[in-house]
Amino acid sequence: MTKEARLCASDAAAALLAAMLGGGFFLFRYFLIVPRATVGACAAQTPPLYCLPRSWVLQGQFFGLFGWAALALGVLAFVLGKRTLAGLAIGAGIAAVVNYNGTPGIVGAALGIAAWGSLLARRPGWD
Repeated sequence: MTKEARLCASDAAAALLAAMLGGGFFLFRYFLIVPRATVGACAAQTPPLYCLPRSWVLQGQFFGLFGWAALALGVLAFVLGKRTLAGLAIGAGIAAVVNYNGTPGIVGAALGIAAWGSLLARRPGWD
């Protein structure tokens, strides 16, 4: 008995979702958190508009929200067997690693990859 991996449109959508989520957080961190000039700009009397989401990201990083969100999405993707959740788990895992919430983020991304691989291999009982 042989099994073939079958790609479908939802695989492309999930891959795009993972790339946009992970890449978006990488670019946000690279351009708005890492430069020292943004620290001074956000400490000013009237800070620029990007300082509020910057603050939210830094607070999420401090409390580990990115890692726990990636882990939760990875568990859901693995249990429910949905491609979209797997793509979200991978993207959130990348975002977690970029924001120094690596341990739960990597586990969540790994669960997302395992779920996606099971879906591609047409695991019985899944899509």
